[in-house]
Amino acid sequence: MKYLIVGLGNPGEKYANTRHNIGFKVLDYFVKDLDEPFQTVKLGDLAKVKFKGRTLVMLKPSTFMNLSGKALNYWMQAEKIPLENVLVITDDIALPFGKLRMKGKGSDGGHNGLKDIIAVTNTSQFARLRFGVGSEFNPGSQVNYVLGEWHPEEEEQMEDRLKTCGEFIKGFTTIGLQRTMSNWNNK
Repeated sequence: MKYLIVGLGNPGEKYANTRHNIGFKVLDYFVKDLDEPFQTVKLGDLAKVKFKGRTLVMLKPSTFMNLSGKALNYWMQAEKIPLENVLVITDDIALPFGKLRMKGKGSDGGHNGLKDIIAVTNTSQFARLRFGVGSEFNPGSQVNYVLGEWHPEEEEQMEDRLKTCGEFIKGFTTIGLQRTMSNWNNK
């Protein structure tokens, strides 16, 4: 069984440690101890990970956030992975820092990466793991906030939050969406 795990972010060193790139950070953390490094491929960086008899195709799109749907759709088709086996990992300003929430469907919530994925796939019925980045910004400065780097106190808590994201990924690919949400959404 195959799964497509898509971490949303923007390519390039300029964005590497920004809030908007938490999807990339989660995937990098997940594969860091494995012998499956990311390879640059069409429309992104890809790593294939084996976990409990499953193949996890980990994708960091190189299409920039606003065109994330193009990369997701391409690799979903290329790897023949159904939409119910796709998990999108994204930042969310509606959640406080470090709060993790998995959902099986929903709106884009004003997030341009999710907006493009919904437009390209023509559905909002796909799993997403939302990583809370907080909303400590003044009106009109949301873009600068999400493209800003983490505060030192957030960095201190990051490893614990990234480990928990890994539990969400493992759960989604083994026990399914509903049980994973029940087990991990309030941790």
